Parts: sequence; C-alpha cells; structure tokens
Amino acid sequence: MSGFDWGGLGVGAAAGLLAGVLFLGGLALGMRLALRSGRPMPVLVLSSALRIAALLGAVWLIAQNGLAMLAGFALVLVAVRIAAVSLVRPAAGSEPRGWN
Repeated sequence: MSGFDWGGLGVGAAAGLLAGVLFLGGLALGMRLALRSGRPMPVLVLSSALRIAALLGAVWLIAQNGLAMLAGFALVLVAVRIAAVSLVRPAAGSEPRGWN
C-alpha cells in the first residue's frame, strides 16, 4: 500500500485549477481596465497586489494540508499558465498588428 495521499493531490489540483483561472482572469481584467484608464499605474499596482495576496493566501492554505496537496496545486497552476499563454500567443509566421 502506498503512503501517498492521492486524494490530497486531486484536491490540490482542483484548487490549482481554480486559482490559476482566477489569477489569469484577474490579470486580464486588470490589463483591460488599465488600458482604458487615463492613469494605468494605480490600476496595475492594485490589480497586482490583490492577485499576489490572493495567490499567496491560497498557497498558504493548501500547504497547511500536506505536501501532496501542494504538489497538485503547483503542477496544475503551472499547467493552466502554460495553456493560457499558448492560447493567446499569435500563430507562427503571422504579422503582429501595429501599435499605431
């Protein structure tokens, strides 16, 4: 019998999925609000501070429940980030839109 907590890994993975989606959704919302604002810096700083604080709080709560849960959380959080970046990346060979 294995001493590894597979249930904890699954719960951590589910929490990592939720945290990753919320973190990147907050990033997208913060960027959208900052680009529409006349003064984007306060919007970006507040968005960043809220997202970092929420993520650190989630990591702290998950870490209290064991290493397996923390591992599942971290793996899925990184996987969500990789998936999000690959979805928004332009296709290879396509011309980027101009800024003007």
